[in-house]
Amino acid sequence: MKLTTSITLVALAASSMTATAQDAFQPIHLKATDFIIATGQPSLLTWKLKNSYVPVWSLSGGTVGQSVSAITPPLPKNCAGVKVELLVASEESSAKSTFSDVYRAHLSQLQPGVGAEIRGIIGKPVRTPLADGAPSLRTITVEPYRIVEPGLPLVVRIQREPGDSGDTYPRPAGLVSVTVTPLPSPPPIRLVQDRPGYNSWPMMQALGDKLVCAYSSGTAHNIVEGVRGVYARTSKDGGKTWEPEVCVTNQPDYGEVTIGKGLDENGAMLLWVRCYGGPKPHHSLYRTVDGTSFELISTPPVDPLPMQIMDVVHIPTVGLVSFWFSGYKDGSCAWGTMVSTDNGATWTQNIVEDKLKSADLPTEQSMVYLGDGKILGMARTESHVGDSQFSQFQLTSTDYGKTWTKQRTNIRNIMSSSPSLILDAKTGYVSNYYYERGRGVIFRRRVKPEDVFEDPMAWPDAEAVALGSEVPWESGNCNATFIGDDHYVSFYSGSGKQTSVYIAHVPPVKEEK
Repeated sequence: MKLTTSITLVALAASSMTATAQDAFQPIHLKATDFIIATGQPSLLTWKLKNSYVPVWSLSGGTVGQSVSAITPPLPKNCAGVKVELLVASEESSAKSTFSDVYRAHLSQLQPGVGAEIRGIIGKPVRTPLADGAPSLRTITVEPYRIVEPGLPLVVRIQREPGDSGDTYPRPAGLVSVTVTPLPSPPPIRLVQDRPGYNSWPMMQALGDKLVCAYSSGTAHNIVEGVRGVYARTSKDGGKTWEPEVCVTNQPDYGEVTIGKGLDENGAMLLWVRCYGGPKPHHSLYRTVDGTSFELISTPPVDPLPMQIMDVVHIPTVGLVSFWFSGYKDGSCAWGTMVSTDNGATWTQNIVEDKLKSADLPTEQSMVYLGDGKILGMARTESHVGDSQFSQFQLTSTDYGKTWTKQRTNIRNIMSSSPSLILDAKTGYVSNYYYERGRGVIFRRRVKPEDVFEDPMAWPDAEAVALGSEVPWESGNCNATFIGDDHYVSFYSGSGKQTSVYIAHVPPVKEEK
């Protein structure tokens, strides 16, 4: 049975009246009949699912540009964001888990009394595998946390993307309902440094019960300016207060930027610093035992010259290991590992892949050692195409880093989002922290590594742990550490030529018994 609709603002507003306005932070449920056609010619049908007949929007697996829209009641006045989930049905026996489909949400709000759109957000494409067997129902999170204006209705437009390379199922799927869950703001962030200028790209390491946050300060988003130096501050109370700043290095001929941190075999902090803009670009490694006095211990010869050398991890039987990457132009990109067998004094550069296209280059990598020779790494992508293939990379090794497997993941709520991994030895969980630039949200995905090590498309939904600036390039670059069960994530945030360094405290997860 086919039902007809017309697309008018009056009809769209009227459709929202059937969605029940909930109390603060209670989910808002939008049924298929609350939606009207926004673009294309999707059909409102009745499908038999299990033992019930329900209305669904049939979204084509072959026709591009079909979408439907609805308006929620006004959001709670004390909410800060929303989570958006779809309930999608498949009714044909051809639906198999070997297929996947792709959806995205377009979210916007209307300025009161004017009707002009504010906070118009085109969501990232979300790809998920179908379920085996029909009929079937899947819940798909298309927006884990999107910042909103409280007290205003939300316009929700849902679109299937059959033109996306990840949408491989050619048959229709049925949109049964959409759930919009208002969410509070995450806990307040803690300031590290906000002096005038461009304070950015922090690296943070725990030394016992002390946090050491190192960062780069200059005048603009410029990595080669000679006035840019590296500084550090320490905190003994989880970042609530900080000791006076110390200068790590500030050579007038080089722009110096913090790029990696870690611990040596004796528990001292190591800090990689990139030195560009001068007569001989290079990377320097510093050591500190207290976070206030830094000693230069190595300036290794490298070829190719990395753009960055990343966090230092101790790998048994191997030594100290860091990822590196170089190049942004197609054909000149490479990545690999740096290995030290003498506690950081000298380093050997290994190439894993070279002569890559920029879209295939894993950058700003992070790794954790899982035991038995297994290493789990994640990496940023420099690709900014709208396709669902635009996702973080997963890098895995089963032989202590001698060989690597590179795969794309299902982590797509990103924009030049540098991952930072923490392995919780007590629970066995890995936390992947990253900043979605342009959206102002620091996310975490938390997983048992065995669930994704051979299945990079199985990373669970993201959760927001902090909020920052929504200005795309004047914010970002998470780097995480831990003290006991508490995680601490550093990042920078601001606008124009004024940015500041912050940290977010992420308390332990209360495990369900």
